[in-house]
Amino acid sequence: MQMKSHADAEDAAQEVFVRLLRYEPQFEDAEHEKAWFIRTTVNLCKDILKSKWHSTTVSIEKIPEAEKDHFRLSYMKEDDTLWAVMELPEKYRDCLYFFYYEGYSIKELAQLLNIPENTVKTNLKRGREALKKRLEID
Repeated sequence: MQMKSHADAEDAAQEVFVRLLRYEPQFEDAEHEKAWFIRTTVNLCKDILKSKWHSTTVSIEKIPEAEKDHFRLSYMKEDDTLWAVMELPEKYRDCLYFFYYEGYSIKELAQLLNIPENTVKTNLKRGREALKKRLEID
């Protein structure tokens, strides 16, 4: 979700599973496990993007059209909305993606992202407005 390329996303996913095997965390239930995977992935992606290597690479907006197919949902013919969501600032992108694509509630998002529920609501509202402008929807 946050990486600049499909290959970087695959590397991050692989590293999350390596951490699962290395640290063998104990989960209370399926929701706890799911939250661990998401939180670990988000944190790892942030760490990777902060690195010197990634600060000197091409931004997501400059990815060639041919490579954008890696980010499209396989069951949809066109998914310009998802691509537009991915181009939004991180605080809006995360809230919109987890809310609409992953089905998290506002309360769950607040816990997952460590922000107040009202901040989630504000980010969703502002993210929808920015997405509307980006997609030119009336």
